[in-house]
Amino acid sequence: MHIRCQVDTVNIEVEEVAVARQVAQVDGEVVVFLVGMRINRWTRPWNWGPVFAAMPRMLAELARADRGMLGARTFWSGRVVLVVQHWRSEDELRAYARSADAEHLPAWRRFNRRARATGDVGVFHETYRVDAADVESVYVSMEPVLLGAATGGRVVG
Repeated sequence: MHIRCQVDTVNIEVEEVAVARQVAQVDGEVVVFLVGMRINRWTRPWNWGPVFAAMPRMLAELARADRGMLGARTFWSGRVVLVVQHWRSEDELRAYARSADAEHLPAWRRFNRRARATGDVGVFHETYRVDAADVESVYVSMEPVLLGAATGGRVVG
């Protein structure tokens, strides 16, 4: 069997680039929340599909209402989907996670009922509270991303 693949080159130019050195603006503390899933069995989409579909709904909900999330960025590598989120406080993050009128709690309950015991999909999260004095971020000749996008960039030096 032969597989033929054609790759076309695409020129993508950024219209405006901030030719400056910027840092993220953080006052007090910021919470970094890493949350994601790993597809363990591609052949069982009925178990991992609902988990995969739940995160965009939660992110859309968080974008519409001020529940404390400052920003989020999603990454996909192989079988792992990772969302890097920045929050104002751990209390606001936990309040959202436990809120009966938000998307997260029903999605978490569905996962535990349907998919947890199958091993077809794994979920994970890590939470870090970071004091502003311990934050280092630098964006040179580009718009701020991740923390800088969430809190806003400030031109320095």
